[in-house]
Amino acid sequence: MFRSLRFQLPALFLAGVIIFGLVAASVAFQLLSSYTLGRARADLRREAAGLTRLYAKQASGSNEPVPAPQLEAATGDRIYFVPVDPGIDLFPGAGPRLRGLPKSAIDFAALSKGRPLQFDIRLPGSDKTWLAVARPLNLGERGDSVFVGALVVAKPKDQLLTRVVPLLERLALALLGGLVVALVLAAYLSRRVTKPVLELSRAADEVAQGNYDVSVPSVPGGNEVSLLADRFREMARRLSEAEQLERNFLMSVSHELRTPLTAIRGHVAALSEGLVEDEEARAISLDIVAEETERLSRLVGDVLDLAKLDARRFTVLQEEVDMEHLVERAYTTFHEEARRRGIDYRSELGARPVLITDGDRVLQIITNLLSNAFRWTPDGGRIELGLTQENGAIAVSVADTGPGITVEEQERIFRPFWSRDGRGTGLGLAIANELAHALGGRIDLETEVGQGSTFELVLPSS
Repeated sequence: MFRSLRFQLPALFLAGVIIFGLVAASVAFQLLSSYTLGRARADLRREAAGLTRLYAKQASGSNEPVPAPQLEAATGDRIYFVPVDPGIDLFPGAGPRLRGLPKSAIDFAALSKGRPLQFDIRLPGSDKTWLAVARPLNLGERGDSVFVGALVVAKPKDQLLTRVVPLLERLALALLGGLVVALVLAAYLSRRVTKPVLELSRAADEVAQGNYDVSVPSVPGGNEVSLLADRFREMARRLSEAEQLERNFLMSVSHELRTPLTAIRGHVAALSEGLVEDEEARAISLDIVAEETERLSRLVGDVLDLAKLDARRFTVLQEEVDMEHLVERAYTTFHEEARRRGIDYRSELGARPVLITDGDRVLQIITNLLSNAFRWTPDGGRIELGLTQENGAIAVSVADTGPGITVEEQERIFRPFWSRDGRGTGLGLAIANELAHALGGRIDLETEVGQGSTFELVLPSS
């Protein structure tokens, strides 16, 4: 359970929300504490300034004495007077607290320069920490004043927390609400993400068991999971096609092998048993055996060539090749079949280039293209073999008047073991295409259904 995405995604989402909430609460608490502390010190400075003026007038006799407890009750703070000389008694009867703070608590040297002091202190009889502000108390006129002591106003620090606690309570409620919303969203997102993933996992199990026609879920949104589902669907389709191609290949190869083997076996048995006594008949049987053996050799050679090309273990020779002579040689190979079937077989050589390449492999490509053309061209049709050179490229074209190739079939026609009619090995065009790429060229196709096709081998001239 704890290793599943359905648990980990919401847990990670909630952990992020909690961490963010705690960080935000901590920052807010620090900011509010700093703000509250600053405001409290500012209030203490203003209060100390006012009380200093009040007690200066009181000490000079300008005002009636105001007891410190009365002022403390009004402000909620504590007020202390610390004289420079312990013998000074400026405020008789004004309350004991005006003399309750030790002299050591005040930096009189700094205070005598007229600057107020702010500090934290533990007051006598209290175990709390207090914020304190001390101001110098000067008697006399401004130009002839005398520094007599320090007036200290203090406020307990824990009172400030009472202003922060409501904020913390509201932050806690906001965090709790955010967690609830985050939990709902995380559960929804987790289900939306993990559901198609689980369905893809089940589909993968089906594919692993050989069921390639499995239904792959359609995931809307165009996100990564949707892209994965599309790729998985394409993979399953290609695996299904590959399995079908493999079956077709095995059936085709077994048929292609069985036919010449049957013929060879029959003629060899007849010859070995002496059933063929006529010399002419014996020669015919031997010719048939030779032809069928050559047919087997070509089939095995095609399979080996394809295996070498797939494994990238194919060696390309470099030699001077007279393309005109090579094309004429390929043309002559099918001349008799064209005559026998009444096919209008033509050769148009518009160039005489010499190319540095592997001549045998180029001849194999052209032969495969011609073989494909003769297979699909009906008797009485037309096949044209052409050779041209332009724009730094040499092109050998094979045009036929066969049935043409549909758009869907154009995507498959160069795949190994795929045959349009389910007959043959489906290796000819696949090997030609791979050989063309191995020689640094390509095979282009122009076709129109019902009109015929033109395959063109394009090779670089240098």
